[in-house]
Formats: sequence, structure tokens, C-alpha cells
Amino acid sequence: MPDIVILNGNPSSTSRLNGLIEYAEQALRQKGFAIEQIRVADLPADDLVRARFDSPAIAAANQKVEKSHGIIIASPVFKASYTGILKAYLDLLPQKGLQHKVVLPLFIGGSLAHLLAIDYGLKPVLSALGARYILSGVYAVDQWVKRLHEGGYSLPEELTRRLDESISELGSAIRRLAIPSFTN
Repeated sequence: MPDIVILNGNPSSTSRLNGLIEYAEQALRQKGFAIEQIRVADLPADDLVRARFDSPAIAAANQKVEKSHGIIIASPVFKASYTGILKAYLDLLPQKGLQHKVVLPLFIGGSLAHLLAIDYGLKPVLSALGARYILSGVYAVDQWVKRLHEGGYSLPEELTRRLDESISELGSAIRRLAIPSFTN
């Protein structure tokens, strides 16, 4: 059973957002958490667009979310908001699908102008889904994340410091909430 599910709302598999996700995933694994990633773009598009709540793929993704203790919601910012594909999936979560979950947003955008996309775009939707433990999140600018020729990404010290703080806060919040099935 995954302790933390990463909802990757990125339609592109080559985005610099992957640098944030990979960093978070590695840090959480080192802290003893089991991680599972749901790439929303890999879910059947027809099921997302037609809101097929009974889709086996959607049901399987929802079950992973239900069994998790924490959720990382990762998205690039397009047109001052998170991606439409992420919204399409969030619409298919049960009404209280994020109740009793600790949620950490990780966003990346072209400039700091969309920094508040987490607060004004994402957090109201998360609240509507029952989330009460929403961490402040991390917003990064594309140009801060460098692709390495040999693969992977390089993140500046300031960004890794903020990620480390948020990841630590996520782990502490999960443990502090004394979720009965957490065994670390």
C-alpha cells in the first residue's frame, strides 16, 4: 500500500516538473515512505473527458489515492492555473476523496507571476474534495530547473532547501496525524 501518491498532472513527459517530482520521490523514499505515481496523462483520455466514474483505470487510480496517507499534486502552470487534465481527474475523485490526507502541491511555471495559482486555483478544489491538511507547497520557475545531458535534473540550492522543508513537513504531518496503518 502506498503511503504517498504523486498525482502528476503534467501532459508532457519531458517537463522540468519531473525534476521536482524526482527530487521529492527520492527524498521521501529515503525517509521510508512508499511512493506511487499516477500520471494523469496515462489514464484513458476518453474516460477523463467523458467523466467515466466507472472506468476501471479511474477506479484503480482512485483506490490508490484512497489508500494513501499523503498526496503530492504536481502540475505545470498554464494560463494562470494547473492543467486541465489534472482538473479532469480531480473531478473524478469521490466527494471526500482527499479527506484525512496530507496534501503537498508542487507547481512549476514560466515566471513568478503565477505563484498564487496554488492558493487561488488549486486549494479551493482540494478543500471541496475534503482536504483539510493542505501544506503551502512549492512553486518553481522553469528556468531554475536545468536538464542534465546525462539525464536527470539539476536544482538550485534555494529550491532544494524549500523542497526539503516541504517534504519534511509532509512526512511529519503524516506521522503527527497518527494514521493507524503507518508503520515507519
